[in-house]
Amino acid sequence: MTSPNTQSAATRKPVLGIGMVGYAFMGAVHSQGWRTAGRAFDLPLEPQLTAVCGRNEQAARAAADRLGWASAETDWRELIARDDIHLVDICTPGDSHAEIAVAALDAGKHVLCEKPLANTVAEAEAMVAAAARNPGRIAMVGFNYRRTPAISLAQALIGAGRLGTLRHIRLTYLQDWLVDPDFPLTWRLRRETAGSGALGDLGSHIVDLAQFLTGEQVIGVTGQTETFVPERPLTPGLGGDRGQVTVDDAALFTGRFPSGALASFEASRFAHGRKNALRFEVNGERGSLAFDLERLNELHFFDGSAPAPEAGFRRILVTEPEHPYLAGWWPPGHGLGYEHTFVHQARDLVHAIADGTQPSPSFADGLQVQRVLAAVEESASKDSTYTPVFTTDHE
Repeated sequence: MTSPNTQSAATRKPVLGIGMVGYAFMGAVHSQGWRTAGRAFDLPLEPQLTAVCGRNEQAARAAADRLGWASAETDWRELIARDDIHLVDICTPGDSHAEIAVAALDAGKHVLCEKPLANTVAEAEAMVAAAARNPGRIAMVGFNYRRTPAISLAQALIGAGRLGTLRHIRLTYLQDWLVDPDFPLTWRLRRETAGSGALGDLGSHIVDLAQFLTGEQVIGVTGQTETFVPERPLTPGLGGDRGQVTVDDAALFTGRFPSGALASFEASRFAHGRKNALRFEVNGERGSLAFDLERLNELHFFDGSAPAPEAGFRRILVTEPEHPYLAGWWPPGHGLGYEHTFVHQARDLVHAIADGTQPSPSFADGLQVQRVLAAVEESASKDSTYTPVFTTDHE
């Protein structure tokens, strides 16, 4: 398959047949993105929700009906083999990303893969190699927060030099869904399926954002990780046997960029009261930018060139049609939400496929994030990273 070769009777646009593997939380938001992208934006191809895939036939068919997919498959290999599937969207746990993505690319399909790209650097390298040997195929990793209009605006302001030389960037991503020690041992808490815990699940997002915002790659890290609850129930709500948690609950690390700018990162699933709190602040020689996902239509900008009596962070309401992605949506002041980032992701990917250009973030970008995560784990595993602090008692 070199390009979509069927046309929608309604639009007369070439159809892009989507096959999605996995239909849980990520599958639901990806489905929302595919259903909506062509209605909000004028796309060169028409995304068609052709088939969803899951191991349980009854559950897969129910998901197809609920999420708007035309058919269901129970074997991802059969989904890839279908001629009416042009793009494979991977929404499974990380342990299957590499196998599915490599097979799909080698079968001539485009691929969208949820983050983090893989569970190991070696798997991510294999995925990048598959993309390289299939240059006609588009391969993108799903770091959806890049498509938040306020974050895209922040990146544009930094790229235009509004902050001057960057000094610091600090990023946190905090959640609290694991604070209950009796929360069950799901796949996200097992290294063999998830690869890592908060580090990969949340930390991958903020590493990608740090590199996206600054335009630089992290070249060195120092990190710590901790697992606060080492064992959890195997069966939800029934107590009884418990199994070992083999991933981290929280990660803290610092990083350095080639320019000399410093970064700090915090990812935790143990922050009471923080449901999905992704925040960053960027400080440069000429000013600062600050963002909070819980107020995702706002960006705060400090202009260091303003006279002292007028200085202060000013709030930019990112809802104007001139702002990134907003031309397809509502009148100014009518905010967007989390789900819109997946609509924007679908939009950008469809344009990349139609134009034959590699999208951002590419699999190579995902590999770079994977290397940073691996370096954090290596740093955290070494006792030598801790320097003892000796205290003196004062009377």
